[in-house]
Amino acid sequence: MPLRFLTAGESHGPALTAILEGMPAGVKLSAAHLNQHLRRRQLGYGRGRRMQIESDEVEILSGVRHGRTLGGPVALMIRNNDWPRWQRAMAVEAPEDPEEIQAAAEKDWRLRPVTRPRPGHADWPGALKYNFTDARNVLERASARETAMRVAVGAAAAALLGEFGIRIGSHVVRLGPVAAPSDKDAPPPAPETLDRADQSPVRCLDPEASAAMVAAVDEAKAKGETLGGVFEVVAWGVPPGLGSHVQWDRKLDARLAAAVMSIQAVKAVEFGIGFEAGARFGSQAHDPILVDGEAARRRVYRPTNRAGGIEGGMSNGQPIVLRAAMKPLATLYDPLPSIDMETLEPAEGAIERSDVTAVPAAAVVAEAAVAFELARAMIEKFGGDSLAEMRRSYDAYVSELARRGVVFEPAADA
Repeated sequence: MPLRFLTAGESHGPALTAILEGMPAGVKLSAAHLNQHLRRRQLGYGRGRRMQIESDEVEILSGVRHGRTLGGPVALMIRNNDWPRWQRAMAVEAPEDPEEIQAAAEKDWRLRPVTRPRPGHADWPGALKYNFTDARNVLERASARETAMRVAVGAAAAALLGEFGIRIGSHVVRLGPVAAPSDKDAPPPAPETLDRADQSPVRCLDPEASAAMVAAVDEAKAKGETLGGVFEVVAWGVPPGLGSHVQWDRKLDARLAAAVMSIQAVKAVEFGIGFEAGARFGSQAHDPILVDGEAARRRVYRPTNRAGGIEGGMSNGQPIVLRAAMKPLATLYDPLPSIDMETLEPAEGAIERSDVTAVPAAAVVAEAAVAFELARAMIEKFGGDSLAEMRRSYDAYVSELARRGVVFEPAADA
């Protein structure tokens, strides 16, 4: 059974839900583990009031017994604390007295239709696609609130990866006009280094850049602006051979790129040296394959990782390194010109509760997206209905790699 999931729920509905199917039996999983990652998603300087309202905690409704997965679907739920204030506006049943709702809307903005789409948001194309004149019907599902559940699903996938010594971390390398010092030819930060990212208010590892990013957020907030940025995700301990070159939709980099691009407001993804590869000679864009050691104990290694751990659509045993660019959020407190969908008269874009920036949080969401795709690729490669069955296949594969000179070292104890 391939690993797959679906989420459901609206930003201001009663809850977010997900069904995660295909998890092997025997993986250690607890709500505490998932909640740890959910708390990390709520970090980051420049977040709005929603993070003060919501204290995300997941409930595991099925698929786990006594701390281990059962092999069946894992059902998850995160309740929205803001729901009581939105029960009338987001009610499932039609109102008994529509005129009373219209009258109440004069005092409660939640009951008013959203007719002025925000440039850069899903409001306008969604309203056209689904024939709405109230963008509330679009923005509630398009909202990045949905990523809370994706983080929970990704944390479950990370629990499986952890059984094989695979670790994933992230950090912010640019926030608006401020960029941290960077060398794409240098090795990526080690796991213990990225563990320190959460200590920065903007999840940046460079203290000077972190302080400048905080100042940039303050400036943007004062102007009614928002800021985008760039984050880096690194996965250590990924064995070579995940993904495949034989079909377009099996290529690991394509799958990872799609997963990260699906995160709200992400506009670009690159692996390794990425776009910089287009400006280099071939000898400076690829990673030599070298050997050392005695004839009986030859070891194959790569002195650089410009490919970002993926060649020909397959992992090559190096750390997987990807970067993604996130655009500034579409809700501006000094709105851009728009229209009113009901009258087609000029108007300003609507103002919804939002953040100045969500780049630090988006990096955590991207960790989850990468974890899910890597877990899916691990299950495809090593199969099995249980963790024990997967481990037997994995151990045999690692032994064969060693025979061929590839001494593969997991990032953490499995």
